[in-house]
Amino acid sequence: MKALKYIVDTTLRDGEQSPGLAMNMEQKLEIARLLDEAGIYQIEAGIPAMGRIETETISRIMAMRKKSKISLWNRLKIDDIKKSMECAPDIIHMSVPVSYVLIYSKLNKNKTWVTKNLFSCVEYALSGGFEVTVGFEDASRADITFMIALAKQLKEMGVSRIRFADTVGVMTPTRTYQAIRDIVENTGVEVEMHAHNDLGMAVANSIVAAKAGSNYIDTTILGIGERAGNCDFLKFIRAASIYDFGVTEKTAAAVQQSTLGILAKQLAAFV
Repeated sequence: MKALKYIVDTTLRDGEQSPGLAMNMEQKLEIARLLDEAGIYQIEAGIPAMGRIETETISRIMAMRKKSKISLWNRLKIDDIKKSMECAPDIIHMSVPVSYVLIYSKLNKNKTWVTKNLFSCVEYALSGGFEVTVGFEDASRADITFMIALAKQLKEMGVSRIRFADTVGVMTPTRTYQAIRDIVENTGVEVEMHAHNDLGMAVANSIVAAKAGSNYIDTTILGIGERAGNCDFLKFIRAASIYDFGVTEKTAAAVQQSTLGILAKQLAAFV
């Protein structure tokens, strides 16, 4: 029997960061319907802090979904999390910078500030009765001991899963396997792999992450996403056939084909 693992589709959030790609509400609803009917475990539906149209789209996705869990992406800001809570999703996801580059150079903060702010946001979301997941932004350039310590604390707080984000797409399969294995073995926390395709290895890195113990893999339809894109949904399902992700290759191909029809003009550059 194949080991059961789960797809987290982020087409509607990270996928929309593709250069020149902007989906309207009806397109997002159609794609969400396709993913839900295909039995995708989780759909990252958007970012409520973006405004009224985004929250209305999310609310409509929530109302029509039948199978998939719906998650919403947040910065480490209580106001952002409040907006997500108002949408009543299944999962509130918050992203935390974990590399020194982002913490000290981009934010001009330190690890103490980041940790304190993260725990405050996590406690706030958990107090509302929501499932909370935390994304380790720029994990591929972060100190593994810092991430392990953070993951242990988050697990004790009640966080259900952490996302290992190769934000700048610099990971290789060997490094990916070791990093995921270190986190899983030292914390016991559930790990979700979020790969970017800058070096053309998003699918390969996601497969070895699954082998190393990651039970959740992030994908986008056609691999669309920021810069060179993300892990391609159909290619990953084809390549990771040793696992059961709850969706067949035939179904994944049908989702891709239908999405091509929905986003024909916007996706012309990707096919």
